Amino acid sequence: MDVKDSNGTMLNDGDSVTLIKDLKVKGSSLTLKRGIIIKGIRLYNGSEIECRTDKVKGLRLETQWLKKV
Repeated sequence: MDVKDSNGTMLNDGDSVTLIKDLKVKGSSLTLKRGIIIKGIRLYNGSEIECRTDKVKGLRLETQWLKKV
């Protein structure tokens, strides 16, 4: 499965990524700010990853909003 970030760089399980846009979390009043580094991602689907942040566990993000660190 080839999963790429917003710049076209290949992503693998365990990589670290950073957000390139502020994202609102569904079902919460929390907003993830641009520039947050997320470590230890897991590939979920062709265009999604599973990850966790300090405030949100079990988060799924689309790769179009991510950049590999």
